[in-house]
Amino acid sequence: MKICITSEGQDLDSQVDPRFGRCQYFIIVDTDSLEFEAVPNSNMEAMGGAGVQSGQLVAQKQVKAILTGNVGPNAFQTLQAAGIDIITGAAGSIREAVEKYKKGELKSTQGPNVNSKFGMR
Repeated sequence: MKICITSEGQDLDSQVDPRFGRCQYFIIVDTDSLEFEAVPNSNMEAMGGAGVQSGQLVAQKQVKAILTGNVGPNAFQTLQAAGIDIITGAAGSIREAVEKYKKGELKSTQGPNVNSKFGMR
């Protein structure tokens, strides 16, 4: 199964980025083989709409779930409409987050957990 984790770096030992729409990278991981692809987030510096645009980018990768620290209302709505399972509160390394997900230790969120301007610098 392919899942996506927001990341501060480009490999499995990188830390989970607590931001969804403005994360540095999206790591697309096959949970069975741990093969992965690091996708730079071109929306990181967007003036507005980063959550929606990042949600669309992730949806194009045909992932089943997104693991992140936080997700705002616009990103949540975009991901939910695409049928992607949204899990917030992920932390630690990408590898650790994947293992917790595989063990069922991370649970889906039922709504956004930050406001729409979270993560702007």
